[in-house]
Amino acid sequence: MTMSRPVPPAIDPLLEQEGDELRLVLEAGERWWGGAADDGLAMPYAAGRFACDLGSPKGHGTGAVPPSNQSSPVLLSTLGRVVWSERPFAFAFEDGVLRLSGRHIQVSRGGESLRGAFLSASRRFFPPSGRAPARQLFSSPQYNTWIEHPYTPTQDTVLRFARDLLDAGMPPGVVFIDDLWAYDYGTWRFDRARFPDPAAMIRQLHEWGCSAMLWVVPFVSPDSAAFRELEQRRLLIRDRSGNTAVRRWWNGFSALLDLTAPAAVAWLTGQLDALVEETGVDGFKFDAGDIRDYRADDLMSAPAEPVDLCEAWARVGLRYPFNEYRACWRMGGQPLGQRLQDKPPLWGPAGIGSLIPEMLAQGMIGHPFVCPDMIGGGEIEAMTEQSAVDQEFFVRYAQTAALSPMMQFSVLPFRVLDDVHLAAVRDALAVRAALLPRILDLVDAAAETGEPIVRPMAYHASGLDEVTDQFFLGPDLIVAPVTVKDATERIVALPAGRWRGDDGTVVEGPARVTVTCGLSRIPRFERLTHA
Repeated sequence: MTMSRPVPPAIDPLLEQEGDELRLVLEAGERWWGGAADDGLAMPYAAGRFACDLGSPKGHGTGAVPPSNQSSPVLLSTLGRVVWSERPFAFAFEDGVLRLSGRHIQVSRGGESLRGAFLSASRRFFPPSGRAPARQLFSSPQYNTWIEHPYTPTQDTVLRFARDLLDAGMPPGVVFIDDLWAYDYGTWRFDRARFPDPAAMIRQLHEWGCSAMLWVVPFVSPDSAAFRELEQRRLLIRDRSGNTAVRRWWNGFSALLDLTAPAAVAWLTGQLDALVEETGVDGFKFDAGDIRDYRADDLMSAPAEPVDLCEAWARVGLRYPFNEYRACWRMGGQPLGQRLQDKPPLWGPAGIGSLIPEMLAQGMIGHPFVCPDMIGGGEIEAMTEQSAVDQEFFVRYAQTAALSPMMQFSVLPFRVLDDVHLAAVRDALAVRAALLPRILDLVDAAAETGEPIVRPMAYHASGLDEVTDQFFLGPDLIVAPVTVKDATERIVALPAGRWRGDDGTVVEGPARVTVTCGLSRIPRFERLTHA
């Protein structure tokens, strides 16, 4: 596949609004993408009612759920318009009007299409860095200890986890050692009672062809030596009264690193660099950093809003090619792996139905290196409450992940699947292996151009704005995974041109074709000719 750097279309002069509100009348047929990845199911936004405040930790979209994924101050129109601000803004679609409220909001026209709008915004506001995250994050499946060993990883269980995967015929990949490998939050050293020789463990993983990443957060446990040191040095966030802030998060109460202070960043990276040097670990899973954990009136080394702390946490990861983030503000075009928020093992929009729309949203705000969470679901409460894995669900989730930029296992598939369903997962891995050269080419292209790897249908095909249960993998392959329980067939929308299906069928588009979808099939169509 030949990849070339696209030339952004000419840009209309910028319209910049300094007042309280800017009002844009929607053009005929205009749809919009952008804002928060959490709101992917609501995209593309149209003339109906939808509201979001990108700077509020209270929630996006309907305001019912706090944001817990990537967000960026950009909106992109299918007719080429771009909205951008360096600061968070609020927006609302209502009765054919887009209302914008915030500081220094700019509106421009980057062409006449969604792709034109994206390329214009990328070039001007979040240019690509020319780098991608570490190759093995894409070239092999990732394996996370979280579901199999939540809060209980040990040196023995990590090695057994990896060895069991390899003995079952799974390819070597990146092993994530999740929560509670360390003594305490903020004390980023291996707990030697559970990891007596971490360097030997990492060497063994490397000998097996696996890399290793460690879970970290920007929190510091109270009453720890690290807390006392950081508080004395004034490197922890203080509340409006001037006292060190101690906040509840999902694992209890912790103080928060003041990442506006260069000394705090140096303290953190010093610990992480020492882990790399002393144990050979390859990188880090940077969890948390959500804007909901910060307050507008917090006191820090430098003036900052909650989004700035989220962005500062993301910038730490630029130091390590092996990285992963779940929460991120701006940072489009940067070499950061972006995972969707933890998903419950549910059919429908609360679970598997959100994967494609939210990955599309990630890409459209400048994050091409995306991962659809852990296969089968990564929400630990829901996973532990469920007495048995829905095997069909697990297979269909794996199929969506197999043709995403990254795929990550946490539940051991050979532990929970019978022979039929395990064979279907292996078939999905074989499809990924066959298409891996294309995926890696797209990773390289994204590093240079910023373009998403997983793209909305409207990115390359006008008239398919509302089709969000399938996607372009690059410019010439349409992927239509099955995300509906007990489905034996599904409809695939094809734009103009000539297309060949994975079963050899050739279709002249535009067309909507009904395809069979047995348990092992991932429907997909490759472009043969343009219209």
